[in-house]
Amino acid sequence: MISFLYSASVQGIDACLIDVEIDISSGLPVFSIVGLPDTSVKESRDRVVSAIKNSGFDFPTKKITVNLAPADIKKEGGAFDLPISLGILASSGIIEKKSLQNFCAIGELSLDGKLRPVKGILPIVLSLHKFGITQVIVPEKNKNEACVAKDIEIYPFTDLKDVIKFLKKEIVVEPYKQDNISIQTGSTKTSIDFSDIKGQFFAKRAAEVACAGGHNMIMVGPPGSGKTMIAKRIPTILPSMSFEESVETTKIWSVSGLVQAGESLITDRPFRSPHHTTSSVALIGGGSYPKPGEVSLAHNGVLFLDELTEFRRDVLEVLRQPLEDKVVTVSRAKNTLSFPASFMLIASMNPCPCGNYGSDKECTCNPYQVKRYRSKISGPLMDRIDIQVEVPALKIDEITSTQTVTNETSQQIKERVIKARNIQYERFKGKNIYCNAQMGPKEIKKYCVLEEKAGLMLHNAIEKLGFSARAYDRILKVARTIADLAGSEIIQQNHIAEAIKYRNLDKYN
Repeated sequence: MISFLYSASVQGIDACLIDVEIDISSGLPVFSIVGLPDTSVKESRDRVVSAIKNSGFDFPTKKITVNLAPADIKKEGGAFDLPISLGILASSGIIEKKSLQNFCAIGELSLDGKLRPVKGILPIVLSLHKFGITQVIVPEKNKNEACVAKDIEIYPFTDLKDVIKFLKKEIVVEPYKQDNISIQTGSTKTSIDFSDIKGQFFAKRAAEVACAGGHNMIMVGPPGSGKTMIAKRIPTILPSMSFEESVETTKIWSVSGLVQAGESLITDRPFRSPHHTTSSVALIGGGSYPKPGEVSLAHNGVLFLDELTEFRRDVLEVLRQPLEDKVVTVSRAKNTLSFPASFMLIASMNPCPCGNYGSDKECTCNPYQVKRYRSKISGPLMDRIDIQVEVPALKIDEITSTQTVTNETSQQIKERVIKARNIQYERFKGKNIYCNAQMGPKEIKKYCVLEEKAGLMLHNAIEKLGFSARAYDRILKVARTIADLAGSEIIQQNHIAEAIKYRNLDKYN
């Protein structure tokens, strides 16, 4: 007796349809799973046997063969427990085979028959429509994540017994729905705010410009100057994510198992801060069967690298390609996968090994140590960072001051950032560009129009300071953002002057 139903497997951040075929025939009681299953899929044999028995059904003592097709795709995880169980019950005559034909079933089983949540539900459900499947059975705790997909009927269940009753039409279950409008407007309030930061007005202005144009930024300063405080507050002044951005981000997090049970879409921009001991694979993504790395988990958000010079040089160098292309392509012998990686890079570092170079405190490092310390960051990587600012140590008067009237809140800064971003949305409408930092050579030539004095100032700066061609383009992009914040169509002299100030670390390279 052969039964058939659908399931799905995640490949990268997309999904492919899996045909689950179950054959029960006479012979010695053997339970085998074929179709390139990994260890977790092979172990589903024990979970399925216990779940079926503990749900009150007899498990057939015959030869059982489960085929997961196509056979050349690696099958991972416990999501095949439910379709395998339903197929066995259908082949045993407990469920009608016809009742399974229109469904895709996904879910891991516990030994008592309860359905556990699984990873990658969102990309799976979003992909079903192109396969002509409109009904899916999922664990109860995955229902909010699954219901984001339109035109797909979601049937959530807590245990195997209820699924069987539903398929046998002993109980009536309506498709689960959730209002997507409420998903778009949802947001998690945070207790941190830019008004918490004392002084550092130049660095805060640089952060505002970075957010307004989607630019990368590095801060250099002694310990305790406020670099990390500024970085952690950058998400509070970024525009809220659109519904499409939320879906993109949630797909990546879902595949990585970071969407909590019961959650729906991720509405807050990601803020990822990997430790400096992280490997290049953890940062960029990869593995035998490639998974997203930190740069992809920070998609549509912020990747913060604290103590940048403490990262291994080979780890930092892998950032060069995703900073330019906004996508990571991981190639392995078995397959090649691409992960989106459109993030803002925010980095911080000390000016020297002891951290006191250029401050009021005595620096114990010799010039060779300082040069060697800074050389851990290559010129090409530094070139890709649009805004480079020094964050000096606070004066004692600034630290002890209780005056907070001049400190702007995150909401005040965010309003200006949103206004500048709206200008860019209109400017790049119809193009695959959403902010100034993503402009290519054609867009720079078209939209970065300089007044005469501004052009002369930039020409002189390039000659005297020896900026590279890439740095020249970066200065124009930042100047365009500064002009947008000022509401100016043409880039003026003061806009270029401010943009040049944000390249003051090039003198160390």
